[in-house]
Amino acid sequence: MKKTSKARKRTPRAGQMRREYDFAKGIRGKYVKRFAQGTNLVLLEPDVAAEFPTAAAVNKALRALLKSKASRRTA
Repeated sequence: MKKTSKARKRTPRAGQMRREYDFAKGIRGKYVKRFAQGTNLVLLEPDVAAEFPTAAAVNKALRALLKSKASRRTA
């Protein structure tokens, strides 16, 4: 009995899309406005980021800063 060879799948080269991906009917930038409304990214310098282990820690520190700033205005 002869072994049957398995069909070898070709992998796309760098920069090429697979055949099964079809973006012919895609709309460029369809969700850009919605994404921009709900996103506010800030890039921290490495030395500052090292002081905050999580995003929650950053938010907590910023809220404390804003609270102290607001209390100085009213006093």
